[in-house]
Amino acid sequence: MSKSSSFFPARYLAYYIALAGFVATLVLAWFYPSTLILPILLGVLVVLGTYDILQKRHTVSRLYPILAHIRYFLESIGPEIRQYFIQRDTEETPFSREQRAIVYQRAKNVLDKRPFGSMHDMYAEGYEWINHSIAPVDHQDSDFRVVVGKHCKQPYSVSIFNISAMSFGSLSANAILALNKGAKKGNFYHDTGEGSISRYHREYGGDLVWEIGSGYFGCRNKDGSFNEELFVRNATRDQVRMIEIKLSQGAKPGHGGILPGPKVTPEIAEARGVDPWEDVESPASHSAFRTPLELMDFIEHLREISGGKPVGFKLAIGHPWEWFGLVKAMLQTGKKPDFIVVDGGEGGTGAAPLEFTNRLGMPMTEALLLVHNTLVGANLREDIAVGAAGKITSAFNIARTLALGADWCNAARGFMFSLGCIQSQNCHTGRCPSGVATQDPKRSQKLDVADKSERVYNFHRNTMDALTNLLGAAGLRHPRELGPEHIIRRVDENEVQPYMDLFRFLELGALIDGHIDIPIFAKYWDVARAESFEAPEFVKKLRETKLR
Repeated sequence: MSKSSSFFPARYLAYYIALAGFVATLVLAWFYPSTLILPILLGVLVVLGTYDILQKRHTVSRLYPILAHIRYFLESIGPEIRQYFIQRDTEETPFSREQRAIVYQRAKNVLDKRPFGSMHDMYAEGYEWINHSIAPVDHQDSDFRVVVGKHCKQPYSVSIFNISAMSFGSLSANAILALNKGAKKGNFYHDTGEGSISRYHREYGGDLVWEIGSGYFGCRNKDGSFNEELFVRNATRDQVRMIEIKLSQGAKPGHGGILPGPKVTPEIAEARGVDPWEDVESPASHSAFRTPLELMDFIEHLREISGGKPVGFKLAIGHPWEWFGLVKAMLQTGKKPDFIVVDGGEGGTGAAPLEFTNRLGMPMTEALLLVHNTLVGANLREDIAVGAAGKITSAFNIARTLALGADWCNAARGFMFSLGCIQSQNCHTGRCPSGVATQDPKRSQKLDVADKSERVYNFHRNTMDALTNLLGAAGLRHPRELGPEHIIRRVDENEVQPYMDLFRFLELGALIDGHIDIPIFAKYWDVARAESFEAPEFVKKLRETKLR
């Protein structure tokens, strides 16, 4: 390499041009003061380039002064470039443009029809559809509901489609207000998330499902343990229709968390029952119970002191023996939840480490099948209602989920889209551009509650209308008639199968009778224990050695 190229490498070209331009325009400004802006702008670039060369933190900036910042800028807007200019309409990362568009259109109550045929490849592996009937049904009402807690003093009639758990704190005050006002108008429920019941949940009086996590927000002692008196105060509110114990969530199963003090505003502290501006911990596991048997006792106790309201739990499925242990505890004690909400490992609104988001927890299809099958095999399905959540934005999403065994569906991100979320994926930064997932008042106050609550209501109503039309076209009178025989999946280019043939289903009471021919049940059902969540002995032995 020549000396000249060593002293004046081409990668410094932008810096040299800025330096030369600064000197030239400075002279020009001496004679023509009106051009002073030019040396000022170029001087800024010179200062930036000089800093780049002298600093030691970013090697790329030292090697490519000024130019490196163009790279950093393009990298920072990479997700937006891909989302708006590169991705196909049907590319789900995490939600496709088509999925977002249908929510926006239904929320705005505008035309949601599509011309010129499907954009999906119907011959691609994994493509799914529902078969229609030559004798369709004309529905007059789309308000489909299911009764939860049939044996409770205060059973609840649940809409087929509801707002999934999102806490005040993760969502802005105006977002919570809009969601609850929309839920009130549409007569569907609004899950509080584990951040408890804030003043914004209460303002419009929409039905609430109060979620109680391991931090026991809204019913906790100073040390973070469960407080019965505070629980009764919240649980007996008329607005609270059901109580949901969160065992785990799809976004980050098995993961606790800390809400940093600077984020614990007085309003958030009031809702959660903690001190403002102090760090608040959500442990990975509960302290009110440690075993499946203790959880059943806890559920029974909460049902009693809440005045007989339905009590259940939400979980993402992980180790199968832990789920089987819960079911064995139900059989052993006769105590059982009124409902179970299955949260898919597809993630959700909660920010989580990449490995948790991508690789931890069972996806909703497999998780829901396991829960439904287990309850059927244990003769418990008629007594326990099942909800499910996992990337649900359309009537077909609802239909396929009900066909797999759910009684109703919840959606979080779908309702966020109805509020105006643009999938910027800045939920964890506080810089949400739509005012939905932020506590910055300059951003959140721009979200108009009156307008967005109408959109929440419209999205629910129009999606339920679409489900009604889908059911009618299939010749069905109610969503409960949906089963695995109705949904068809293409397994390869030349073969399609209905869910009833694609997946395996247990016969009623099969786990009680011992007629088990599905591998996961054959392997783990007998060794699961109601007394403990611990792994079976053969699994413990496997963990002791690599010689397997």
